[in-house]
Amino acid sequence: MKRISLSLALLMSVAGMATTDALACTNLIAGRKATTDGSVFMTYSADSHNLYGMLTHTPAAKHAPGTMRKVVEWDTSKPLGEIPQPAETYNVVGNINEFQVAIGESTWGGHEELVDTTGNSIIDYGSLIQIALERSKTAREAIKVMTDLVEKYGYASSGESFSIADKNEVWVMEMIGKGAEKGAVWIAVRIPDDAISGHANEPRIRKVNFKDKENVMHSKDVVSFAKKRGYYQGKDEDFSFADAYSTHEAGTRRGCDGRVWSYFRRFNKDADRYYAWCNYDSNEPMPLYIIPDRKVSLEEIQESMRDHFEGTPFEMTSDVGAGPNHVPYRWRPMEYEVDGNTYTMERAIATQQTGWSFVSQTRADMPDEVGGVLWFGTDDTNTTVYMPFYCCMTEVPAELAPGDVNTFSFDSNFWMTNWVANQAYNRYDLMIPDIRKVQGGLEKKFISSRPEREKELMDLIKSGNKEALVANVNNEGKAIAKEATDAYRELGQYLFVKFMDGNMKKTDADGNFLKSEYGLPLYPSFPGYDKKYYENIVKENGEHFKLKK
Repeated sequence: MKRISLSLALLMSVAGMATTDALACTNLIAGRKATTDGSVFMTYSADSHNLYGMLTHTPAAKHAPGTMRKVVEWDTSKPLGEIPQPAETYNVVGNINEFQVAIGESTWGGHEELVDTTGNSIIDYGSLIQIALERSKTAREAIKVMTDLVEKYGYASSGESFSIADKNEVWVMEMIGKGAEKGAVWIAVRIPDDAISGHANEPRIRKVNFKDKENVMHSKDVVSFAKKRGYYQGKDEDFSFADAYSTHEAGTRRGCDGRVWSYFRRFNKDADRYYAWCNYDSNEPMPLYIIPDRKVSLEEIQESMRDHFEGTPFEMTSDVGAGPNHVPYRWRPMEYEVDGNTYTMERAIATQQTGWSFVSQTRADMPDEVGGVLWFGTDDTNTTVYMPFYCCMTEVPAELAPGDVNTFSFDSNFWMTNWVANQAYNRYDLMIPDIRKVQGGLEKKFISSRPEREKELMDLIKSGNKEALVANVNNEGKAIAKEATDAYRELGQYLFVKFMDGNMKKTDADGNFLKSEYGLPLYPSFPGYDKKYYENIVKENGEHFKLKK
C-alpha cells in the first residue's frame, strides 16, 4: 500500500497545481452519439514541469472490516489522514477502472478564501479521482462517491473541474471548497450523447435547469453559499457556477478557454464565433458543450490533443516567437512586460511540460474487460505515441514504471519521448516530418490491429478463462510499450545523426542515409534560416552585418 500511494503521488505530482503550474491540464470530451464508433471519448493531459510520465496500477482487493486506507496528497506526497476501506475495491489502470469508469481533471483555483483554512480536510482532488475509481461502477456512482467523501472528510484543494465518463455517458463536475466551513460546493452536468465538450483550467458550467434531475446534480447549498459569501445576488434560476466562484480574465480566457475553443472549431463551423470570448472582445461566454457537424473518430481526438491553434489567430508557428524553424512552443514564464504593458505567450493543448496524457475509450457494446481502453502516452501530446492498454490489465510495462525527472534512462518511454521532442524543439519544421513517420506508423498499427485483437479477447471471455484473458492483455501491453520505446530510442539516435551540427544529411525516400559511389556519406546540406529571420536581423542590426562594397 505504501508503494502504491507513493506511485500515485508521483504520478499526479503538481499536475494542475494552481500555485506553481497555473494553466495546466486539458480535458476534451465526446459523447457516444458524437463519435464514429459509438465510443465515449475523454482525454486528459497532466501538465507539469516536474511530473514524470508513468502508468500506475492499483489491484482489485477485498478488505476486512476496520481496514483503513491512507490518503496522500497527490501534489506533495504529504500524508493527509486515513479513511475506512469498503469491503471491495476495483482494479485501476492509470485513470480508468475495470468497469470502464474514467476520470480526468483540470485546476482553476477560484476564490483563494475558499481553500480550506482549518487544516482538517483530508481529501484532495487527486485522492478524489483515485478513490472514486477504486469504488465506482458508473460515472454517476463516482460523482456520489466523490461528493460524499468531501462532505464527510473535507475538501483539501482549490477549484477543480472533473471529467467523469463510463461506457454510456460522461459528466463534467466542478467543485470548490468553503474556506473554514467543512466540505465543498459543487455542480455536475451530463454532457448530451450527441455533443462534445471540454475544460482547461477554467470553470465552464453556467446557467442550468435545476429541475432536470436526470442531467444536473449539485450540492444543496451551491447557490445559497454563493449568496452568503457575496459572490451572487440574482435569481436562483439564473445562477452561474463558473461566474460566481471564479473570475475570467483576459489571460485565462485566451490560455484556458482558448484550448477548448480550438477543439470545438475542428468539428463545428459556427464555433469561430467564440473567438471573441477567448480574445476578451466579448462577454458572450462559450457554452459548456456544442453539437459537432460531423462525428469524432479516435484518430481525430488524438490529433486534437496535438493542437497548437493551427488555422486560428492564435496559431503559434508564424509569429516572431516561432523563430526560423517555426517552433510552436514558448518557454515559461507565459507573461512578460515591456514598457508598462503586459503580454502573453500562447498556451496550446500540446505543451512541452506534459508528464503524461491519455484518451479513454469506453464502449457499451463490449464486455468491460475489452470495452475500456486507455490510450496512454508520455510527455508532449504532440510527439507522444498513444499506446492501447485495456482496463483489465494488471501489470504495468517496465518502460512505464515509476521514475523521476532527474534520472535519465534509455529504457524509459518518458525519457525516449522527451529525447525526441526536445531535439525537435530546436529545429521543429525540419524534424517533425521524421517524427510523424514513426509516430504515425506506430499509432496506425495499434489502431488497425484492434478489431482482430479484440476478437481474440472476446473469444477468451466467452471461454470463461479470465486468467488467460488478463495474461494476454498484460503480455500485449508489455510488447506495445517496448515497441514504442524501442522505436523512439532509434528515432532519437537517427535525428541526432541526421541533424548534427546544424546540417541536414541527405537521405532517400525511406530515410536511409545516402553514400557516394565510393561508400562515403554524401556531403550534408545547409538548411539555414527562413527569409523572415534574415529580414529581422537586417531590421534590428543590419548595418553591423552589412558587407561593405
